[in-house]
Amino acid sequence: MNKYGNKTLIGATLLATLMMTGALTSCSGGAQEDAKSTGTEAEKPAGKDDGHDDHAADAKPGSAEAHSEGDGDGEHGEEESEEGVVKLTPDQIKASGIGVVAVGRGGGASTRLAGRVEPAIGGRAAIASTVTGRVERVLVAPGTAVKSNQPLVIIVSGEAATFKAAATAAAAEAEAIRLAYGRDKSLVEQGVVARQELEASRARSLAADAAASAARAQVAASGSPDSSGRVTISSPVAGVVGNVQVTPGGVVSAGTLVAEVSNPDMNELVFTAPPALATLAVPGMKLEVTGPGGSFEAEVIAAAANVMQQGGTATIRAKPISEKLPPAGSPVSAVIIADSAAEGMSVPADAVQSVDGRSVVFVAVQGGFQATPVLAGRRAGNRIEILNGLTGSERLVGANAFLLKAELAKGEAEHGH
Repeated sequence: MNKYGNKTLIGATLLATLMMTGALTSCSGGAQEDAKSTGTEAEKPAGKDDGHDDHAADAKPGSAEAHSEGDGDGEHGEEESEEGVVKLTPDQIKASGIGVVAVGRGGGASTRLAGRVEPAIGGRAAIASTVTGRVERVLVAPGTAVKSNQPLVIIVSGEAATFKAAATAAAAEAEAIRLAYGRDKSLVEQGVVARQELEASRARSLAADAAASAARAQVAASGSPDSSGRVTISSPVAGVVGNVQVTPGGVVSAGTLVAEVSNPDMNELVFTAPPALATLAVPGMKLEVTGPGGSFEAEVIAAAANVMQQGGTATIRAKPISEKLPPAGSPVSAVIIADSAAEGMSVPADAVQSVDGRSVVFVAVQGGFQATPVLAGRRAGNRIEILNGLTGSERLVGANAFLLKAELAKGEAEHGH
């Protein structure tokens, strides 16, 4: 190669070297400028292009994009596993009045019955005058608490005085004949009087005793008057006087109502029902009763169908389990559950809440309560039949479950923001 060729090659090589040196200088200067402006770009790991870095920078912490690039078992996975759980401490549960109950057994259709609170048989008395006479004193007033055999009214009766005198005379005559019979018996033993006379004397004594006994019974039936004919009308039961039908100075006939007494502790529930329910309402069966003071639970004492009554109704008697009954005469209603299935499940009506259009119950779990979807069936009284969603071994919130529903909605709203 000639000298011009060599010069030309040397010049081209030098020019290429200068251009590469300038490019490297320019690149290092740009990198320093970018590092100063961002403070973090220079620290990016190698192997990630600019487009990927911009996408990762734009992703907000906690967003789906940010979690998709990180570890799938991080905080987001924990939040998903606790979805629907309301965290509460034992103190918070106690303070909020949340009641935890077990899943009940049985379910079925319900029938509502109408009834009243009535005094039980043996716990009430309608007291009438036993004789015709004049009311001398009234010893009680409506609302007075009385004991058994406590005097209520005093009546003066000429008829009662006659009964008393007749009983006294009969007793005296019986005593005289009995003494005569004793003397005849002694004479027979001495051989003075014949035995036939003794037998006749004995018959007269027996008749006199019978007459005296009848006279005493008549006096007792008339109220055991004294010799002046005063009769004390007493209460046969302990309780409270409901009303008094007589006043001092008034005249009453035998059989006239004087007062009514009932024992409030012996009140019971009496319902009128269709005859078909008489066979279903067995003793011990539970009823949900609603009265003037609210709802309470009762159990059936007895039930009987009165086929002689027009319409063929049945009477169901029940008593409260723990609550005190309203006053006698108060109207009440009850729900009786028919067609019950022992294998079914039921929960309190307040336990079932609607969350996002689904029926859920709050099942007790470690540290709180889990909203569990269920398939609800028929409602019977204050309980709802559960067809699916529970095994029957759970313990769930039966009272104030709406508080957990509100807390769950609050938590979801905060999570959405």
